Amino acid sequence: MLEKEEIFSKVLRAGRRTYFFDVRATKADDYYITITESKKFTEEDGSFHFKKHKIYLYKEDFAAFRDILDEMTEYVLNQKGEEVISERHQKDFKKEFFTEKEEVQTTTSYTDIDFDDI
Repeated sequence: MLEKEEIFSKVLRAGRRTYFFDVRATKADDYYITITESKKFTEEDGSFHFKKHKIYLYKEDFAAFRDILDEMTEYVLNQKGEEVISERHQKDFKKEFFTEKEEVQTTTSYTDIDFDDI
């Protein structure tokens, strides 16, 4: 499928990912939207490449798409809030674990064990 020139575009940069939102025209001069996720990958030698994934969204699907997207984002925010909880997004992230008898414990250090000592 040959893509036509963008009519209207927006870009969202989000860390290693970039999202491109583009309005394009069909051959019949009707409009549709493409959403492209571009993710940067760096190789060991310092070179890099991008992987891209694209969604084509046509007008007849806009309302249903928007309804489901709104429902899904509302669900996530209601369940987990807006705070990002991820090692990749928070440098001071500490893994927490639960035991039946104890409350939340935070792992901050590890002990090296030499199996010759056992």
